Amino acid sequence: MTAGREGQTFAGQGAFLRHVNLVKLPHTVFALPFAIVGVILASRTAPLSVEQVGWVVLAFTSARFAAMGFNRIVDREIDARNPRTRMREIPAGVMSVREAATAVIVASLLFIVAAWRLNPLCLVLAPLALAWVLFYSYTKRFTRWSHLVLGVGLAIAPVGGYLAVTGAWSSPWWMLIALALAVAGWVGGFDILYSLQDASFDRENGLHSVPAAFGASRAILVARMLHVITVAGLALSGIAVGAGTLYFAGVAVAASLLLYEHSLVRADDISRLNAAFFTMNGIISITFSLFVLADRVIR
Repeated sequence: MTAGREGQTFAGQGAFLRHVNLVKLPHTVFALPFAIVGVILASRTAPLSVEQVGWVVLAFTSARFAAMGFNRIVDREIDARNPRTRMREIPAGVMSVREAATAVIVASLLFIVAAWRLNPLCLVLAPLALAWVLFYSYTKRFTRWSHLVLGVGLAIAPVGGYLAVTGAWSSPWWMLIALALAVAGWVGGFDILYSLQDASFDRENGLHSVPAAFGASRAILVARMLHVITVAGLALSGIAVGAGTLYFAGVAVAASLLLYEHSLVRADDISRLNAAFFTMNGIISITFSLFVLADRVIR
């Protein structure tokens, strides 16, 4: 890691590392496992192939790349003013807007191709999904609930994973709704926690967020409520598909890890925020997906 850079960025030269750092590629681990959860749950009702899994991984990774790259372009002037983000690739002059825009276009095209290779329903829905995740980049300019817009964007991952395998909505119909709410709550909650460190900057620059609007204590309470929704949504999804003991053990472990994450952050102490955000959320998604996979293997 280089001094003065954000966490989860890498030292070194070259185009590859520039693009990896532009979109913080390691953050893919946050929600990609939930796309795989959608695939695993779908395999209970439809046959699954290695090829489908590969296209799902490409679709998610390319859509996330496009969304993050677009966010960096749209927010480049804001990032340049924020001491925490001014060393990002575009404001620091490491990457030009044209280079970033080219990468976003290529990633968007890859996403559409992956959706086309999966099934007609995914292809039809792909432009809507892409439009939503790109739209997120503008939301801090007019609503404090941008965290939920981001949450819905990443909630597309498990829904998309399920549709990629089945080509149809879930039965019962509310299973995918519960799963999407779980992921939206999870992402929205940890994004609120992450935004605590920018609350003063947001207020001073006319940007909107839950911490800037309500203060740290109430923001943390909102994040906790969203994570309660996460646990409930995961449990309801398991009930809907008739999951076994290991699935619900995974829900219990995820709930415990969320409790631990919240123990790391207090209104008067956000010094451990990076540990809560970067480490715990990756552990939560990976661990839960492994429990879901194990449950599927033995059932």
